[in-house]
Amino acid sequence: MPIVCVLLLMLGLLPGCTDPGQAADDKVTSWVYQLQGYADGRLDAIARAPQNLAVIDLAKDAGSGYFTREEIADVRGAGKRVLAYFEIGAIEDFRPEAARVRSDGLMLNRWADWPEEHFVRYWEQRWWDGVVRPRVDQALAAGFDGVYLDTPLAYEEIDLALVPGETRESLGAKMVDLIVRISRYAKQAQPDFWIFPQNSPELQDHAGYTAAIDGIGMEELFFLATDEPCTQDFCAENLTATRRLRDAGKVVLAVDYATRPAYVAEACRRYREERFTGYVTTRALDRVDPPCPQP
Repeated sequence: MPIVCVLLLMLGLLPGCTDPGQAADDKVTSWVYQLQGYADGRLDAIARAPQNLAVIDLAKDAGSGYFTREEIADVRGAGKRVLAYFEIGAIEDFRPEAARVRSDGLMLNRWADWPEEHFVRYWEQRWWDGVVRPRVDQALAAGFDGVYLDTPLAYEEIDLALVPGETRESLGAKMVDLIVRISRYAKQAQPDFWIFPQNSPELQDHAGYTAAIDGIGMEELFFLATDEPCTQDFCAENLTATRRLRDAGKVVLAVDYATRPAYVAEACRRYREERFTGYVTTRALDRVDPPCPQP
């Protein structure tokens, strides 16, 4: 460990310190994922949960009321790492930046699966300056251990008619450029800051992606929302790509949406077999569910 990290740890100024690009701590054995429904706007249920990593929204009300450094410290004091969730390839209509993103001409087509969201021109400097960098700064200032970056899949969903000259390949490369930029920016400020994109594991085929991340969040590897076994071709493709990242030393945070006890047990069994850190819950992500049993 670099001597500067040792000094910062001794002074209590950093929760931990690793070399840039190093994979997340393999002691992450369970996780909880809640983006809404925080009782009284507090994180007490998350703090009490037995999991040792939590993913929560950067903002407590999904808008501009951000969790404070004291609130995050309380969760970390309960023995958890905490990652801040936000989107990097789309924006929800209710986010405080949405009006400016629209007026800046950054909004693209609406996301059919989530009608309150639009994909964006995520490669534009204005998106970095007005949305992404301020969110990373907020996560750093609030004492989060890292960020959990949703909607890398935007590169597959943007209407190509709205972006003349672009291809899926070029949009994928630009998404990787954004993730690498986030990683470099955050780790320059805090070397042990974790970078976890969600989904789109095939982006590892672009140069720079794997080195920039500490792990990946993967939805619906085994069960689609809700209680539907994942048997489509893309399920097998995602699993194969996720295994490659696992074998590269990256932590895999898998989440499946199931409520039937047999399906919950099956998902947990698959996590153990695959050496993934797994969590089974509902798609609303509005509650704390128990962790998978440890072997």
